[in-house]
Amino acid sequence: RFLRLQAPISLWGGIDPVSGVVIDPRHPDYGVSIGRAVLAMPGAVGSSSSSAVMLELLREGNAPSAILMASADAILAIGILVSLELGYPTRPVLEVELSALDGTPQGDLSCTADRLPAASLTAAEAAPRDPGLD
Repeated sequence: RFLRLQAPISLWGGIDPVSGVVIDPRHPDYGVSIGRAVLAMPGAVGSSSSSAVMLELLREGNAPSAILMASADAILAIGILVSLELGYPTRPVLEVELSALDGTPQGDLSCTADRLPAASLTAAEAAPRDPGLD
């Protein structure tokens, strides 16, 4: 499924690290689960602890299937790199122009390669597959 967050979010204090649910009551997507979604985010907000939350989401099996970000976030990527070192599943994190996804409806993701941003298609082809997602 495709989920586009309406606003940037801090994983630390914004996402429950076990369930993957948005727990920040001030966030417009409060109560929504990011688990197993192709998550489009306009950006991440602040905490260096976001890497630890991402690591927990991966360990618990409630991380997004992929993360598309308007602006790269090294802290978020560190959690995924540590996950790789610990033998947990990983997910692709891609910097894309989110306007390329305009018109993509929330929910079931069914689109063709010509609707994906070029960077997403290239990275998706190159990324190792996680058999647990098939």
